[in-house]
Amino acid sequence: MSEPGHSQAHSGYRITYIGILVNLFLIALKFFSGLFGHSHALIADAAHSASDLVTDFVVLFGLTIGRKTSDKDHHFGHARFETLSSSIIGLGLMGTAVYIGIEATLNIYYHTEHHPTWLAIGGAGLSIAIKETLYRYTIHVGKRIKSAAVIANALEHRSDALSSVAVLIGVGGAMIKPGWHILDAYAALVVSFFILKVGLEVLRDSVREFTDKAPNSEIVDGIRRCACSVKGVVDVHDLKVRTSGGRYQVEIHVVVDRNLTVAEGHRIAKEVEACLTEDFQDLGLVIVQVDPSMAETVLGDLSG
Repeated sequence: MSEPGHSQAHSGYRITYIGILVNLFLIALKFFSGLFGHSHALIADAAHSASDLVTDFVVLFGLTIGRKTSDKDHHFGHARFETLSSSIIGLGLMGTAVYIGIEATLNIYYHTEHHPTWLAIGGAGLSIAIKETLYRYTIHVGKRIKSAAVIANALEHRSDALSSVAVLIGVGGAMIKPGWHILDAYAALVVSFFILKVGLEVLRDSVREFTDKAPNSEIVDGIRRCACSVKGVVDVHDLKVRTSGGRYQVEIHVVVDRNLTVAEGHRIAKEVEACLTEDFQDLGLVIVQVDPSMAETVLGDLSG
């Protein structure tokens, strides 16, 4: 069973506010550790955490608007606002990646020297531990409440943790051998690739939702099998499935005996809806259209 809407939003708010506090701490930790520990890569990583902080507020917007029910202006609800929030997160990640990548490339080209200290090592190590913990907690909440925005934010936390790993490797190499000081700049460049990859993945998933791309055939076939298993359903056609705000929206036509009453057809439609709701936890809107069979059937065969 999924959580009620209010409880889901509350869980999303809570983990996002935790993320805001964590990111504020990490921005200060990475910036000052990078500044006084002489690591450009760690300062670049602080910029990554700053982008995390921005996306936390984007997630709050998505949760506030996206969890609203339908109204006169949004007949299918507001789930697409969560999709919009996810796309903004993706674009923000890509912008951060480009900025860090350009800075790192210039440092490599001009052979800018940075000689990191143990302070930079400590800052990167602590950041990895904190961000990986936050990622695991956030992805758990995002999957439980079926929030595309929260899941995208979790992936941003993971990218921040991975980028700190790259920083740790670069800083460690530069400390082992001072002549390898350029490794710090290369580490920053690797950070930018990590961020860009995650940003592209988040944006790709958002575009798929905006363009109403159908989920994989396993989901579609499962919906079809579930509907056909309901007693009284003769056939299924015109099945359409799309994703909105991380949830499936389904429109399906079920064929029933044309001699059934309207009430009996309605009952079958409700049973189809109940079957789908029970079998698919990521289900949102379900529209079941009842169509009469063109062939003559014996009513007693269906009820017996």
